[in-house]
Amino acid sequence: MARLTILHYPDSRLRKPALPVEIVDDGVRALVADMLETMYAAPGIGLAATQVNVRKRIVVMDVSEEKNRPLAFINPTVLEREGESETEEGCLSVPGFYETVRRAERVRVSALDRDGEPFELDASGLLAVCIQHEIDHLDGKLFVDYLSALKRDRIRKKLEKQSRLESHAP
Repeated sequence: MARLTILHYPDSRLRKPALPVEIVDDGVRALVADMLETMYAAPGIGLAATQVNVRKRIVVMDVSEEKNRPLAFINPTVLEREGESETEEGCLSVPGFYETVRRAERVRVSALDRDGEPFELDASGLLAVCIQHEIDHLDGKLFVDYLSALKRDRIRKKLEKQSRLESHAP
């Protein structure tokens, strides 16, 4: 397993939509394992392949307190959305920023697991938020897109400044 590099906003590669996975093979399973290792090390509760510069429709997550219930969704699709909730979200690609985002309270999602087997899952609460957040990444959308242009611009400028400072540090 290997830790992968997480792209940071406003990197344009985060805006490229992911492509469907044609075959779930050992390469895909290795990517899922690497993504989980990267997510846990970050630390985070979800990670999309596009965040590690892989244009495949794969997301991983673990919203358990113990960090012992990893989930993999390959080619995920939201089938149903119900209700509405507002939750504070953060993102490994937008480090250090947390903002309130409105999303569906409950979702039903279909996907393939890491063995290529199809499944459906009904999710609510944090898991539903995480699923929607990560699938947005696969579509080239970030949680900052739900914010006002002013907030989004402020975050972008702070992250660009931070990146410049880090690249010039000894």
